[in-house]
Amino acid sequence: MLPRIKTSVVAALCCTVLGAAVAGCDGEALENWDPLAPATPTADAAPISGTEKIDVGGRSVNVSCSGDPEKGRPVVILLAGAGDGLDKLAAVQKTLSTQNRVCSYDRLGEGASDQPDGPQSFSSTGKILTGVLDRVAGDGPVVLAGHSLGGLIAARYAPEHQDRVKGLVLMDATPPTMLNDMTKAIPGSATGPAAELRAQNLAMFKGENPEKLVVEDGRVSSAGDIPVEVIQHGTPYLAAVPKYGPRLEQAWAAGQRKWLALSSGSKLSTAAKSGHYIYVDQPDLAVQAIERVTARAARQAQAE
Repeated sequence: MLPRIKTSVVAALCCTVLGAAVAGCDGEALENWDPLAPATPTADAAPISGTEKIDVGGRSVNVSCSGDPEKGRPVVILLAGAGDGLDKLAAVQKTLSTQNRVCSYDRLGEGASDQPDGPQSFSSTGKILTGVLDRVAGDGPVVLAGHSLGGLIAARYAPEHQDRVKGLVLMDATPPTMLNDMTKAIPGSATGPAAELRAQNLAMFKGENPEKLVVEDGRVSSAGDIPVEVIQHGTPYLAAVPKYGPRLEQAWAAGQRKWLALSSGSKLSTAAKSGHYIYVDQPDLAVQAIERVTARAARQAQAE
């Protein structure tokens, strides 16, 4: 972390720079588990109401679900940012669940889920997500709504799972080229707090984070024509980083625009009164975006 005056800024920034596809594994059981195999018996278990731990490839994953399912309407899956558990999303989940079936979960290393055995990759993280979807949505459609790292995971997952992911909401999601953006915005010659921030984040890229995710940049793949809403922060908190803040803000904004390539149905908006935590600073804006995408996804499904 940076010195006291910048702690909140650095915490938010550190939360944004985690998790892209990399080599690694998360234990033999998970590595050998096939998420494309026929649905396991738990797929027919009673719907989760409240918080429950489920087994995914031999790992205990903490899941929370609320709201009533509606035929033809996607289940909304909320994905928190790095360092956050599903409890952080509880207020948004409660609001959304008045009209939707909504679930959230703790990734390995976060909240009440198991710790990862070793370095994680986007592949192993994706297997956990697939297991969660199997349990809470069966073979039905879902909308993924992710913040920060959760947004990056959702955006990487959707193109390869177009059979079930029918909409995306990315709330200040980690950009697809954050590693390159960071090293360009804060050069190796930097000194003082900026240099400390750079070193801390590069360490996190290498897996020194709660989820043990190692970071690599990647291109943005297409998820077809699904509805996608990308929401970027409007309060320039990164500008507070000494000397290099404006560069970081510019790189971040450019990264949000890159996510528009996910779909021909993508839309970018700005949460004018929000820092990194859009769903905390402007919860109504986040809820409305998720409800719009869910409604559009339902209409598209009915038209097919």
